[in-house]
Amino acid sequence: MTSKAPATERFSAAAATLGLSVTIVEHETSSRTAQDAAASCNCDVAQIVKSLVFRGAESGRPILLLVSGANKVNERATAQRIGEALERPDAAYVRDVTGYAIGGIPPLGHKQPMATYMDEALLDFVTVWAAAGTPNAVFSAVPDQIVEVTGAHIIRVT
Repeated sequence: MTSKAPATERFSAAAATLGLSVTIVEHETSSRTAQDAAASCNCDVAQIVKSLVFRGAESGRPILLLVSGANKVNERATAQRIGEALERPDAAYVRDVTGYAIGGIPPLGHKQPMATYMDEALLDFVTVWAAAGTPNAVFSAVPDQIVEVTGAHIIRVT
């Protein structure tokens, strides 16, 4: 399904440029939370990819964490693993660096390059679901494909 939403079109074009073939599914209801997305996709909440943007406390650089919907990020432990303390930016910063609103941030196709880290728990699944640019648009992918096109480093986030 092709969306008319500009954000979803931008994501679709970015995925194609990276060689990732995606089918975007748009739901009537929001997939803004991992629980909502899992219900809409008829999958386990752990199969949902949460795209969480942080800012490096020292560098100020954007950092993207791709996290299983079942997991909560242990910020202190994750900061030790990536080598820099994490700060939670406001929604305006997130939109500025990604080009997407919170709740619809895909794992790729952002306005600005970001250091990307993927939760090792997502590799337990054959298929995962992630936002495709808006809070009601999602796509499915093999986790290894997401790692390949984003250059994500695999880490434990809990």
